[in-house]
Amino acid sequence: MIAYRHEPFTDFTKEENKLAFEKGLQIVNDYLGQDYPLIINGERITTEDKIVSINPANKDEVIGYVSKANKELAELAMNSSLRAFETWRKTKPETRADVLFKAAAIIRRRKHEFSALLVKEAGKPWNEADADTAEAIDFMEYYGRQMLEIKDGKRVESRPGEFNRYHYIPLGVSVVISPWNFALAIMAGTTVASMVTGNTVLLKPASTTPVIAAKFVEVLEEAGMPRGVVNYIPGSGSEVGDYLVDHPKTRFISFTGSREVGIRIYERASKVNAGQIWLKRVIAEMGGKDTIVIDKEADLELAAQSIVKSAFGFSGQKCSACSRAVVVEDVYDQVLARAVEITKELTVGNPINLNHFMGPVNDQNAYNKILNYIEIGKQEGKLMVGGHGDDSQGFFIEPTIFADLDPEARIMKEEIFGPVVAFAKAKDFKEAIEIANNTEYGLTGAVISKNREHIDYAREEFHVGNLYFNRGCTGAIVGYQPFGGFNMSGTDSKAGGPDYLLLHMQAKTTSEML
Repeated sequence: MIAYRHEPFTDFTKEENKLAFEKGLQIVNDYLGQDYPLIINGERITTEDKIVSINPANKDEVIGYVSKANKELAELAMNSSLRAFETWRKTKPETRADVLFKAAAIIRRRKHEFSALLVKEAGKPWNEADADTAEAIDFMEYYGRQMLEIKDGKRVESRPGEFNRYHYIPLGVSVVISPWNFALAIMAGTTVASMVTGNTVLLKPASTTPVIAAKFVEVLEEAGMPRGVVNYIPGSGSEVGDYLVDHPKTRFISFTGSREVGIRIYERASKVNAGQIWLKRVIAEMGGKDTIVIDKEADLELAAQSIVKSAFGFSGQKCSACSRAVVVEDVYDQVLARAVEITKELTVGNPINLNHFMGPVNDQNAYNKILNYIEIGKQEGKLMVGGHGDDSQGFFIEPTIFADLDPEARIMKEEIFGPVVAFAKAKDFKEAIEIANNTEYGLTGAVISKNREHIDYAREEFHVGNLYFNRGCTGAIVGYQPFGGFNMSGTDSKAGGPDYLLLHMQAKTTSEML
């Protein structure tokens, strides 16, 4: 592949980097509370109905007032996308890739500003925000290069007297429904993957993080994206989302979010509506119930550190977060005790302060849901640390560990999407893998072991899309660990991988007799 290198993370132990990030926070502070219009065919459209984006760490702070699309405006955006598709699909792949490279360069120059906006609007600690921005840059760089790789198609055989070609063409109008937890990285990655392959995009970002998406669309415009290629239409899922998923002119849907919403989209997209002449394609990345398995032959300090960081990084609000630790009984007590010890040292608070390991959870609904699961956990297991929340100022929940769970317990089976991890004991390594597989999800997992036979066994039997050995189960890097899961975790679309762009295209064979 054409040379690609992962965007480095910022080292905040260096004073100059701290000062640069604080400058980014000041830039964001200066534009808090502004209005953000819809962007349809490059035109700014303001509506009376607004999404009010607030800081989840400080409910009194408004990030922005974002105009809200309705069905009529969604239809306007659809028509804009259809018109733009006729020219964009014929635009040279090199030109489309150049838009991504330019956008990546702009965000790289404004890296700390975008990360600071993630701190404010998504509640991310500095290092998590910095990784999110780096991943957005990575997606643009990687997908731009991937497009240059596949632009001429693949070689097929020709017989004497004929010439055959096999190449890829874009699908059409895509509906991108992006999540709040990676409000820049996943939103940008799914948008530019659709764009660079020659499709046009109706972007409906998460309603808790729409300002980041607005800023990103402005970057695409600055990078030379033509009008109508990406239309920015935040709005309600039940109104705008459903309308566009059902629309006969929608060619495919790229969705990242919960299992429930993903299934609903998949079901609606399967229906052929009046005037529809294709079967819609769905790319879905849904939930996870991710497990770190600890073998008796393991580095126990690494095990405890991996569990805590994977469980509580970004308050457990990653689909890849560790929500179950399954430990072979010989070392269970040591690993549990050390994980509790490390967790007690973690600080929770407003993430504008670099020293806080954990910030808030996303919103009141998330806060209520997680605390409800903590109450269930108190009935099912032994509360070792945490278990409390405080939503007086922001939506803060302590990092929480439950021990001695039955593998069939609800907090062992259901996705919590918060800072809660459940420990369960296995009699041996084989049983530990059985417990890890005892879920309808199959996104990420990790195994901490020094036993080569056990590592090979897990490689074969642990049924997840991303399996990590002797490290945590979060932190996939674009182009290094393509990301996507099995079963109810989605369509295993492997974002940041060599096959991802092909999901946004269709193959065409031409054969000429000579």
